[in-house]
This record gives sequence, structure tokens and C-alpha cells, in this order.
Amino acid sequence: MRYEWLDEYLLSLPGAEKDYKPEWGWFRYMLRGRLFAAVCSPGAEHKIYGGHDLVNLKCDPQQSELLRAEYPDILPGFYSDKRTWIACFLDGALPDELLRALCEASHRLVMEKLPKYVQRELMENRG
Repeated sequence: MRYEWLDEYLLSLPGAEKDYKPEWGWFRYMLRGRLFAAVCSPGAEHKIYGGHDLVNLKCDPQQSELLRAEYPDILPGFYSDKRTWIACFLDGALPDELLRALCEASHRLVMEKLPKYVQRELMENRG
């Protein structure tokens, strides 16, 4: 994996929690039980995803289309809603700044769906 900083960065986002789902082989990053990122390594049976470490991130549907058109290392989400999730290859050539921005955007999209009092609590407890 090229992005050694990814785990630490995802966990630095307000309220982020991590667990491992052995049945799926996924490290999941959640916000109050809601997934905002997942790191996994699909096997060869998963065609274009197979053999790559990747991170699934929530993404605005219009932005995800633009990103997939511009970056060959961004595909529709792996094993998730292909309209609202993207898969970013972690052995590819995405700029670090872009991957950080996509992680933040995914976290923000999930945060916005939480009740306002939870959002305030998470932001107050940041740091």
C-alpha cells in the first residue's frame, strides 16, 4: 500500500472508529456505526478490483462520475452502491492531497446525516 498515512488519517477525523469485519476481510471506519470508509484487498475473482488494496469511500454521485472519468485508479465502489461509493486503488497513483480530500468528503457526507446534537458533540470532542 502506497498510502501509509491512511489509517492514522482516517482515525484522526472527528468521531472515527475502526473495526475489522473478518467475514469480509474489511477494516471499517465508522461514525456512530455508519460506514464512511473501508479498506480491503479483493481476490482475483473480483475482476478489475482483484489483486488491489483499495479504500471504499462515500461520494456525491455527480462528483464520483467526474472522478472516475479523470482518474483510472478510481472505480465504482466495491461491493457497495456504485452511485454513492467509489473505490480508490491504494497501489495506484492518486495524489495524496486528493485522497485526503476524498476521505474528508466521505466523512462529511456521513456526518451530515447524523442528528445535529451528535454532530455538535463530535466536533466539540475533537482533539
